[in-house]
Amino acid sequence: MQTLRDALRQAEQRGAAIGHFNVSDLVLLKGVFTAAQELKVPVIVGASEGERSFMGVRQIAALVKSLRDEFDYPIFLNADHTHSLAGAEEVARAGFDSVVFDRSALPREENVRQTREAVTTLKAIHPSILVEGEIGDIGSGSEIHDAMPEPGKGLTTPEEARQFVEETGIDILAPAVGSMHGMSRSMVQGESKQHLDIERIAAIRKAARVPLTLHGGSGTDDDDFRKAIAAGISIVHINTELRVAWRRSLESSLAGKPDQVVPYQILPPVVESVREVVKSRLQLFNNAQSSR
Repeated sequence: MQTLRDALRQAEQRGAAIGHFNVSDLVLLKGVFTAAQELKVPVIVGASEGERSFMGVRQIAALVKSLRDEFDYPIFLNADHTHSLAGAEEVARAGFDSVVFDRSALPREENVRQTREAVTTLKAIHPSILVEGEIGDIGSGSEIHDAMPEPGKGLTTPEEARQFVEETGIDILAPAVGSMHGMSRSMVQGESKQHLDIERIAAIRKAARVPLTLHGGSGTDDDDFRKAIAAGISIVHINTELRVAWRRSLESSLAGKPDQVVPYQILPPVVESVREVVKSRLQLFNNAQSSR
């Protein structure tokens, strides 16, 4: 069975990035998986601490493993934004493929110390797990905001990236390069897009020499995605866009069937709505031409 490390290496060779989509129920998981299957590309399912609390750590692991085993498919499971070592140990024992150990809110020295400890501890539990660290300011919460934070604040420098990777031993780095978690109301309405610092991405990739993750990808300009992948982004996180599609389609389905109480009669349009969003993003991430 292909590992996530193998999939990342192959994606880089193809000039592509692997799409990472957060799920918090079976509807979202079905939408993500069917889109990836249709396009025959690898995909990462993300589960944050809140999403894991709702679904269950071992339950989401079992669901993803069942899809991987039944269909012999490269679907991988990531523990998104994990803020404690105990939480990271739990997902390592459950067999997650990767974990984002996020202590970026701490002072740099403490972030380094705790991330280095996490790498050592988690590899002892699950040797093949990939550990991702984060530096810089990417915000928090995949929600709808009245306005996005000021761009350009707390961005990662290439030297910070190089030192952080060397001092912690992480497998993947999440730098701050202009994206932020969540979407503004104008983004949801299609009136604005967020933009990325492409030159910074290229410089960080060269300095860090590990795969880079773009967090907070929802609402990003399509051309910026293409340029970012060419510059060195290997994984792209999308969450808020799926949540918006999930809610809008659920409201529409409920409104169209006011007397229906059977979930499997109400939810198929929601799965389809999520599938369409995931498919469009996966097509974009896998058609990008790399200059690496």
